[in-house]
Amino acid sequence: MDTAVALVQTYLYANGFFTVTEYPILEQMDTANPRTLTDVDVLAVRFPGAGSISVNGKIGGIEVAPDPLLGPSNELVDVIIGEVKEGAAELNKAARDPLVLRAAIGRVGMIKSEIADALVDDLVRTGTAIHPGGIRLRQMVFASNAPEQSQVPYTWISHGHITMWLTEQLRKNWDTFKTVQSKDPALGFLLLHEKALRGED
Repeated sequence: MDTAVALVQTYLYANGFFTVTEYPILEQMDTANPRTLTDVDVLAVRFPGAGSISVNGKIGGIEVAPDPLLGPSNELVDVIIGEVKEGAAELNKAARDPLVLRAAIGRVGMIKSEIADALVDDLVRTGTAIHPGGIRLRQMVFASNAPEQSQVPYTWISHGHITMWLTEQLRKNWDTFKTVQSKDPALGFLLLHEKALRGED
């Protein structure tokens, strides 16, 4: 997995999202095998209230308040169709292709054709769409730098902010985190980095 994608996935996990990364969007050809139109870097779904797990007896978790900059909803199911960049926060042309957006929406579940069309139109125009069943869909870009001259509406969050937010959560909950052995590559690196700074084993 790409390092930047791994970082974003860890960030979304910490905010209560389930994720699928590098999700291929296929187009069925008339006379040949399907071809890949593009990969969606990250699809993420969060149910209202997810992400804050309090310690309860011997088995529990860590209380993590969702990042206000990410702005997860407490009333709606949240769906993020995200791109991950190591440079400027620009959406690829394919990410605004209605066929790609429709396929990404379809990954979440069956949606009536006329509703899917309206959702795709809203995403292209505004970067956000609300499904009448209580689902908010957003196009987001996670990148190192601000957009250069984008005229396209979407939300972006910097890798720098993500790294600082995750580090802050580690430090707030260090008594718990310092014993964690994580196979998550981004979280594992941040844990190792924090232990190294503290001179701990």
